[in-house]
Amino acid sequence: MEVITTINEIRTRIAKEKKAGKVIGLVPTMGYLHRGHQSLIEKARKESDFVVVSIFVNPLQFGPNEDYDRYPRDLERDKIMAKQAGADLIFFPSVNEMYPAKPKTFVEVNELTAQLCGKSRPGHFRGVTTVVSKLFHIIQPDMAYFGLKDAQQVAVIQQMVQDLNMPITIIPCPIVREEDGLALSSRNVYLSPEERNQATILYQSLQKAKEWIEEGITETRILKDRIRSVIETQSLARIDYVEILSFPSLEPVGEINETSQTIIALAVWFGKTRLIDNLIIDRNEV
Repeated sequence: MEVITTINEIRTRIAKEKKAGKVIGLVPTMGYLHRGHQSLIEKARKESDFVVVSIFVNPLQFGPNEDYDRYPRDLERDKIMAKQAGADLIFFPSVNEMYPAKPKTFVEVNELTAQLCGKSRPGHFRGVTTVVSKLFHIIQPDMAYFGLKDAQQVAVIQQMVQDLNMPITIIPCPIVREEDGLALSSRNVYLSPEERNQATILYQSLQKAKEWIEEGITETRILKDRIRSVIETQSLARIDYVEILSFPSLEPVGEINETSQTIIALAVWFGKTRLIDNLIIDRNEV
């Protein structure tokens, strides 16, 4: 499997595939791939002719006190996992390749980024949308695949593509979990054994919320209080947020049944590791 590190080379390679009539699928990642990433690659393999996996730990989306320097990196491992899942090519640019000078131009989506992780991590989504826009311009995929573990990111990127008339179809893909329910994340490697054990409370609290909704408890204030109470049973859990919003517009709702889709979104610290999880509720399925 090819690994390309320069923008000029990847553009030449993609132009060749497009000339041959190939449909290009892109899976943007920050590397340290896991089964969740592989599920995106596998879906791209089924739906497109040529699958590109980008691996780039983007400094623009990390705050000054976040984990950019210690974010896990292992290209050799990533190559094996990407190939197993069906990727044709890895685009692995350096920071200097993507940002040869300090950027003066940014892509920013408003409103959707004012809550959840956008509120907790100021500037994060400006970094995300800027780098994803750059990747879209460089690779020019027909379809791009994103996991719904970061559902806010999916909503933000879909809005960017719509507003800027980018000729790309965004494909949201389901969360992949461990057997005990913990959502797969590259950051799970940071967790101590006890933190890892307690982190399963995120999935458990979402499942409890689903049960409460099915029982007819739909007032979001009550649901958020109950979810918090479940999470706080774990001594190492420190809640960043528990929110219930419409999806994908990410606006506050008072009742679950006020909108066709609602997201219950969580961000919780376990030690120095911040984990996110969510559940998207469709009122027609409850």
